[in-house]
Amino acid sequence: MQRKALWVVVGFALLGMLGCGGGGLSSVSLSPAVADAQNFPNGQVQFTAMGTYGGSSKMVPLTKVTWCVGSATGGCNGNIAAAAFVDSNGVAHCNNLAAGTVTIIAGTGGQPPPIPDEGYQLKVYGTAQLTCP
Repeated sequence: MQRKALWVVVGFALLGMLGCGGGGLSSVSLSPAVADAQNFPNGQVQFTAMGTYGGSSKMVPLTKVTWCVGSATGGCNGNIAAAAFVDSNGVAHCNNLAAGTVTIIAGTGGQPPPIPDEGYQLKVYGTAQLTCP
């Protein structure tokens, strides 16, 4: 029995050293990095977020991130009117009333404010550029 317990301890130690579940999200990257909505069906662009955890260099798909339009420094603009908005699934939609280039952001560590039009800051995030006609 002691030998089995020892292997369990060794296994957990190895997992911790490899960064499996031991480290938090350290980086996020978005794909596509640059997109022109004119080149996508109905002008809707599906972005995906990939991240690395702890000391690992392996990129894994992220499904639980906050998506927003904002600044290159990770600041989300809330629901303030812009050339585009991005939904909770990472699909960016251009606003028919405005044109221009916006920064699409996906990340963690920020909490949307109780008032939708107020901005907020994400702690770990990645950005992409979207051009709307």
